Amino acid sequence: MTATWHTSLLWLVACLILAPALRAQPRPYIGFVYPPGGQQGTSVQIRLGGQNLDGVHAATLTGPGVTARVVEFHRRLNNQEIQLLRDQLKELKRAPQTAAVRAESGPSTSAAPSMMAPIDPDPDPDAPGRAQEGAASDLIARIEKRTREFVQTPACAAIATVTTIEVAIAPDAEPGEREIRLVTPRGASNPLPFHVGQLPEYIRTPMPTTPRQVLGKEAQALRKRPAGEVEERIVVPCIVNGQIAAGEINRYRFEARQGQRLVISTLGRQLIPFIADAVPGWFQPVIVLYDATGKEVAYADDDRFNPDPTILCEAPKDGEYVLAVHDGIYRGREDFVYRITIGEVPFLTSVFPLGARAGEPAEIRMAGWNLDDTRLSRPATDAAPGIEWLTATRGGLRSNRMPFARDTLPETFEQPSDNDTPDQAQKVTLPIIVNGRIERPGDLDVFAFVADSNETIVAEVQARRLDSPLDSMIKLTDADGTVLAFNDDFEDLTFGAKTHHADSRLMVTVPSDGRYFLHLGDTARQGGDDYGYRLRLSQPQPDFALRVVPSSIGLRSKSTAALTVHARRTDGFGGPIRLALDNPPDGFSSQPVTLSSTQTVARLTVRSSGGPTGMPVDLSVVGKAKIGGREVTRRAVPAEDMMQAFLWRHLVPASDLKAVVSVPAAATRPDRLVQTRPQPSKTTNALDVAMTNAATNALAAINPVGATNAPVAAAGATPAAPKFTRQQIAGRLRQLRMLREERLLTDQFYQAKVAECEVAQ
Repeated sequence: MTATWHTSLLWLVACLILAPALRAQPRPYIGFVYPPGGQQGTSVQIRLGGQNLDGVHAATLTGPGVTARVVEFHRRLNNQEIQLLRDQLKELKRAPQTAAVRAESGPSTSAAPSMMAPIDPDPDPDAPGRAQEGAASDLIARIEKRTREFVQTPACAAIATVTTIEVAIAPDAEPGEREIRLVTPRGASNPLPFHVGQLPEYIRTPMPTTPRQVLGKEAQALRKRPAGEVEERIVVPCIVNGQIAAGEINRYRFEARQGQRLVISTLGRQLIPFIADAVPGWFQPVIVLYDATGKEVAYADDDRFNPDPTILCEAPKDGEYVLAVHDGIYRGREDFVYRITIGEVPFLTSVFPLGARAGEPAEIRMAGWNLDDTRLSRPATDAAPGIEWLTATRGGLRSNRMPFARDTLPETFEQPSDNDTPDQAQKVTLPIIVNGRIERPGDLDVFAFVADSNETIVAEVQARRLDSPLDSMIKLTDADGTVLAFNDDFEDLTFGAKTHHADSRLMVTVPSDGRYFLHLGDTARQGGDDYGYRLRLSQPQPDFALRVVPSSIGLRSKSTAALTVHARRTDGFGGPIRLALDNPPDGFSSQPVTLSSTQTVARLTVRSSGGPTGMPVDLSVVGKAKIGGREVTRRAVPAEDMMQAFLWRHLVPASDLKAVVSVPAAATRPDRLVQTRPQPSKTTNALDVAMTNAATNALAAINPVGATNAPVAAAGATPAAPKFTRQQIAGRLRQLRMLREERLLTDQFYQAKVAECEVAQ
């Protein structure tokens, strides 16, 4: 008890010591991507909502054929900054509208380039009018846009900072899911999915920031959507992209012919796996198909165990149909994003078997819709053990993906005859992997094997992890029917996106020589052709798998950052695991750490010894251990530690482990105002002159030329207490500098406000 108390106290002290450093270097975060995809051969503007994105200067996507550039960054403004913008807007509207506005940014840096096109400070004197009027109008429009979109209390502050990027997709870009990140001086953000599609795309108008709802005044926070955006007319096949606001229903009207085999498949939770402050902890799309008279044709709020719904139906007659989309309990905000494919497209519901032995060919049967004349992608026979992904192609269009497992043990198939009882049990010899199905409701598959006294047997089902709807349960009995072990569900760390770990596993040491029976069925007594499984019956195969979080780190030059490595030990493996970076790039290193036999979590420290990297570089963490007298190496899969519904945490896999090294931003003081009246040049416009004169006169009134910044106190008088603290003045100067760098303030307005701060010091 005392040791535990001391350990807890030391952990608390460590957290308190590290807390300031963690606050000083917050990690960039993105909470939604909209639209979450685009068609091959097009360019699309994407909005990403997040936080801690100051200085964002690049976006990265996995895979070839897709590039991105940052177009615009709108950080979340506060009340004081909004008031400054309103004051600037008044100045601009009072000034002559035939003049240009100089909105020069501060000193540029490669880490935080301006996203606004610069206004020419020296326009062509032969045509000053149009350029100057356009510059003034442009600045006024940008300020009005920022103030109009301002929300003082957003529904979710974590997604209130918006970055706009442009993604260019090559015509031959591989269709399917990619990962997108934003890059800032603090590092690379977490990844979110971005899909490359093959069909024409419809994109609804992006949502503004949603205000927080107040109890009793919820209607004031609801989105005021224009009537023309409630329903959109589309041509199928296509992909529609949208965001759902609270209480909102989106509708799409299209034409279909009688007998057309429509597939309406939704991506919602698959785009944003978990939403920390939502219950349920993800967007729960509901889709309903109506005919032209408003009669319901089909409804779906899920796809078996998948929260994202799918409708598979034949159009009953020629005519118009309307697809309606909303949240299951009518929640909504910017991160309730959906992507729906509509049309007579190929769609897989299952494949069988769910896997095959590594190095051997596999005969695979597929089931689904619109699969005539389709070709199923064949897994490579030399594929290493693990999970592959299969798709069906029809007329150049690819279907959804299905997982396919590879393993090293011998394999067999469940016998087609009944094997529901021990008397009819299928005889197998260990070790073996059985590929089978629970073919009908109430079906039970029984397998018989011989084991020696004190021999340890492992029985493990892979079904839900391979997208089978089977919720398995297994039990082990002896020849007399005595139950030795039973299991329904076990949690697998390596499948972090699963919320229902429905696969079963048990490890038992049998008491004596003899015959034993493994019974396998569905917990809910369901069954069908889609209820496939892979059952492993073997002696223990000790091994381990690793996850490393987070999937990106940001470091200062010559500093350190910590990664957390989670180990999943299987079949009783209890040996030490040595963790380290694998062939790190120049400038990166780590001191190896070892997970003892009782540990499943360790912290690995990454050190930066080189200069800034600018763009992210790839790191790889590996673990090495001795198993059965030989050394094995396992790569740690990058992951994100995500929270679901305020409580449950999941390690969601990512493609890459990224690192960014930056240099601390220099603490710069805004330019001091030169308090002399400038003489207009031949290119100086009327607005510059008017604003400069007004600023100089105002400054002369509060601080005449030649006077010091601080007023001289009369002899014997008590100096007046400063009106503002140093922290308040520093905060004001920081606000002014950031607004100026975003080109939302003119030089004259900026200098006047800086001078006011100097006087107030």
